Amino acid sequence: MNTLGQNSNSGQRVLILSGPSGSGKTTIVNRLINDAPVKLMKSVSATTREPRPQEADGEDYYFLTDEDFRSRLSENEFLEFAEVFSSGFLYGTLRSEVERAWTENAWAFLEIDVEGALNVMQQYPDAVTIFLKTPSAEEFERRLRSRGTENEEVIRKRLATAASELQSADRYRHIVVNDQLERAIGEICEILKSEETASNA
Repeated sequence: MNTLGQNSNSGQRVLILSGPSGSGKTTIVNRLINDAPVKLMKSVSATTREPRPQEADGEDYYFLTDEDFRSRLSENEFLEFAEVFSSGFLYGTLRSEVERAWTENAWAFLEIDVEGALNVMQQYPDAVTIFLKTPSAEEFERRLRSRGTENEEVIRKRLATAASELQSADRYRHIVVNDQLERAIGEICEILKSEETASNA
């Protein structure tokens, strides 16, 4: 994982949500976009992989060629980037996504992995950061296997990555346990209300 350049803006809000695969991020992100007490605009990541069926450019990802991605890297257009799971594909968060949210008077909502989050925290130290976790390692593995979308080798890699990510959970301002969906969403909404009130005080 790499970060490019430094920036800080305390006048606008950035929300970062991280958590291992299987922690329920996707469901919670979709709910928060609709139900959060503040206006959230989800950052669309860029990637060099090919789109999957039903994926739309600019909605699910910005699908870039490897050449275009690396050109944008050289122009310092990314907040962070990485090669994920040694796939050979690059993923990253464009700075323009944060600016797009702020133009709409919304919080920039980044759902990114821990390494990327730690890099963005350096650039936006006032970001509201939330680490989402399952109640236990056993529950995490159960959820991961129940999806039935990955082979054993990938599952083992994800378990190892999750164990590593958990070691950085205390770097986040908030840790939310997704033991029950509605309760977890409610807790995050209360965090956002509190943060919004504090920023307006």
